[in-house]
This record gives sequence, C-alpha cells and structure tokens, in this order.
Amino acid sequence: MTKLCVIPGDGIGPEVVPVAVRVLEKLVPGLKTIEAEAGWTCFQRHGTAVPERTLKLLLETGAGLFGAVSSPARKVEGYRSAILTLRQDADLYVNLRPVRSWPQVSPQQDVDLIVLRENSEGLYVGIERMDAGTAIAECHISEAACVRLARKACLVARHRSARRITVVHKANVLPLTGGLFRDTVRTVLRDEGLDPLVDERLVDVAALELVAAPRSVDMLVTSNLFGDILSDLASHWCGGLGMAPSLNWGDRVALAEPVHGSAPDIAGSGRANPIAAILSAALLLRYHWRMPELAGRLDTAVEEVLRELTLANLGTTTTAEIERAVLQRL
Repeated sequence: MTKLCVIPGDGIGPEVVPVAVRVLEKLVPGLKTIEAEAGWTCFQRHGTAVPERTLKLLLETGAGLFGAVSSPARKVEGYRSAILTLRQDADLYVNLRPVRSWPQVSPQQDVDLIVLRENSEGLYVGIERMDAGTAIAECHISEAACVRLARKACLVARHRSARRITVVHKANVLPLTGGLFRDTVRTVLRDEGLDPLVDERLVDVAALELVAAPRSVDMLVTSNLFGDILSDLASHWCGGLGMAPSLNWGDRVALAEPVHGSAPDIAGSGRANPIAAILSAALLLRYHWRMPELAGRLDTAVEEVLRELTLANLGTTTTAEIERAVLQRL
C-alpha cells in the first residue's frame, strides 16, 4: 500500500495541499493519507514547529507532501524553521528542483533543466557566533555528503538521459570547501562512467548562464546555499516561484514541497494556485515511488490546462477551478 504523510503547513498550504492529494488519489488507487502538523502556526499552538508525531509519521510512511511555512519577522526563542528541521531530521539530503517551460506562463520556450542541491549542510547548518563585533557563520562540506549527492545525480542523469551535468562551486575563492565539493562530486560521476557529460562552472558564471542561455543548461549539481539561490533564479523560466515544485529526497524518505511561500495575503480567498503542489506530487511519483508513467500523465494534464487557459484569466482562476480542470484531464 502506498502511504503519504500530509503536512499542510501555514497560509495557503491547507488550500493547495488537499488539491494535490486528491490528484494523487485519482492516480494511485488505495493511497493511504495521514495528516500531521508542522510550521509557525503549529509552533504557536504547541511550542514546536515539528512535533515528534509528525517526524515519526513521515519516517513511517516514507513519503510526505508539505504545503508552506510562515516565518516570524524576528528571532523567536525556540523556533526553528519547520522545513529545515524536517530536511535534517529525516535525512533528506538532496533537494531536487526541475524547471521547464509551460504554455503561456514561461517567458521562453524549450527550457528543461534541473538543479540538484545538497540539502543537509553547507552554511545551512546554522552555526553562527559573534566574536568582538564580527558575526561568523560556519560552512560545513563533508566528503560523505558530496558522495551521496553525486550518487543521486547519477540516478537523475540516467533517468532524464542527461546531455550535460554541470558541477557548480566557488573553489577559486573557497579552495577547501569548494574544492572538496567539486573534486568529490566529479570523482563519483567519473567512476559511474558519466565523465563525458560533466563540466563545471563557478557559481557566478552559472548564474549568468541561467539568465542569458537557459536552454543550454541541463543539470546543475551544487551545494546548499548556491543551489537555493540558483534554483530560485531558474524558476523565472517556469513562470516564477509560484509555479516551482521541489522534492526533498533521501534514501528511504522523500518530502514533496512547492517552493512558494505561505502567501498570507491571499490565504482563505480561494485564489491560491495549486499547480506547484500538484507538480511536486508528480516528483514523488517520478523519483520516489518510481511511477514515471503516472508522473508523465500528471505533467501532461497540467500542460493541457495551462495551454487552454487564457493568460488574462490565469490570475483570476480559482484553486477549485484549476483542480477540476486537472482532474478532468486525468
């Protein structure tokens, strides 16, 4: 039986996540869903952003769908981002962010790229301190984390028949951390027979390439902070952050997550776009549950809906209308 831990989160999360769940239920008969709490609202109620029950359910089901998280505008004692906590405590060590052109919403056609980001360390270990008026943040890059990221990159490269794998770093300025990342990832790719596809870019050059020539980019493999920034930049080509899906991916557990925020300004209005949540569910199907045919059907349904909507109506189409349109095409 296929199981899913459903974590709506904050803001528009409880509006878009149920849409993606109903889409999955149509594609995967017998899907068993279990709802759990996480996020800022959860913290305000229980004093923790991720209760032990939520983490336990995610680990037991092996798959989750997370909606969105709000963040306080100030430092709050005891609060830690729910999504960062889930990524690290469930050992979801890769973040996978595909970007492709969609009808009407994409400013350029024929873009089809994917960013694989190390998801557990780098500057996001969150270790900071003050020293005589200087703020210091630690960046952790381990050989072990680089190896397992590179092994996931091999799986994705073969799955999508990659034509190019670009390792992104800043080893010219950070020779120890950047150099270890670059050399370890390249070694694994070479040992897996993928060396003919591999090149590398400094992160600033990779950013320029994403802006100036996105169709030349296929796969980017990079560290946590660089991947966070580059994947957000790349989302311009799929229609923006509101259209961007992602998958937090480990060995036995995966957590799908639309990239958009909690959008409190439209929460409850019925106008939240559920497409990023739907496409995130497709990533669960494709990479974690290994149901690529169903993922392809879902991507096609989204493409048909976007093609048939007029651009003028896209911004006013309701959450329920998009759900009905996608379900009808499945």
